[in-house]
Amino acid sequence: MAQQHILHITYDMNIGGTEQVIKNLVLGLDPTRYRSSVLCIDGTIGPWGKELEQAGIRHYCLHRKPGFDLDLIRHIRRLIVSEGVDIVHAHQYTPFTYGWFGSVCTGKPVIFTEHGRFYPDVSSLKRKLVNPLLQLRTAAITSISAATRQALVNYENFDAGRIEVIYNGIADSACPADAELAEELGLKPGQVVFGTISRLDPIKNQAMMIRAFARCLQGNRHLRLLLVGDGPDRPMLEKLVAELELTEFVLFTGFQPKPQKYLALMDVFLLPSLSEGTSMTLLEAMCFAKPSLATAVGGTPEIITDGVSGLLTPNNDEDALCEAMLTLARAPELRKQMGREARSTYETRFTVRAMSAQYEALYDGL
Repeated sequence: MAQQHILHITYDMNIGGTEQVIKNLVLGLDPTRYRSSVLCIDGTIGPWGKELEQAGIRHYCLHRKPGFDLDLIRHIRRLIVSEGVDIVHAHQYTPFTYGWFGSVCTGKPVIFTEHGRFYPDVSSLKRKLVNPLLQLRTAAITSISAATRQALVNYENFDAGRIEVIYNGIADSACPADAELAEELGLKPGQVVFGTISRLDPIKNQAMMIRAFARCLQGNRHLRLLLVGDGPDRPMLEKLVAELELTEFVLFTGFQPKPQKYLALMDVFLLPSLSEGTSMTLLEAMCFAKPSLATAVGGTPEIITDGVSGLLTPNNDEDALCEAMLTLARAPELRKQMGREARSTYETRFTVRAMSAQYEALYDGL
């Protein structure tokens, strides 16, 4: 069987959740049956794009102009034809619209994958009118969670029956805890380490998490909070930590390109986001057999089974988060049991192989 050439269209390949999914998918596809290339419409290959290039994956970079860029559509059409593309796989809505128009008159099928939604979600009359028409000539539509699929129906006017849910998958990167790193961070045996890995951004709601953690410290001075990542909220969060006199207990690592060694030091993974699609760091925590404490938003309840592989709390509920943190802080055996369940769930549902197999079946079905 000849290789199928899959052209993945995205904004860029900087470090982010969508970009990680594309990287994992491209590397996870059977190389004897599929050949992948990546088109960045915003002109930036980014770190993960460079990593894929080192693995032999070709990238094309175009520069989208403000407004609706007709030149971009012409460039995409020429690329599809000249490079012998068999399937256009567009990731996120704007790359989808450009990929859709670029594929017109080429005879090549288009797949649209929605990776997540803005918070708060909004609807556009223009999109609601246009999307049923775009859908008619779209070979397949996928979403990363049932919650994301429902958002496409509610806010974008796509047909629920046309949308297939394919959950994200990650490679197994589990590693043991690094004693030297723990010492460098000032972590000591007997301490319970809560931690999160994410961009420090309002949608991640880390301020509420820090306030809940401060309340947990009353009578529990052995607790620590590890924040791995950087972003626009960092100055505000550091100021909040100082105001609450938590400097001794809260650790900021800044951006870490390979945060797995920090994840290995955590006893409980925290995800207090106001909105999520399918969190890649949540899947990483499950891979590491870590119990998670997360807000029950977006696709998270489809990943974490409350009381089994972790605990779920209502959105933006500081009291509930504090209570759940205390529950896990006081129960080491429960943490271990939930961690084992999380790892088992990862192995069954959220590996790169599980995700890639579903996309391969989708490609073959076209």
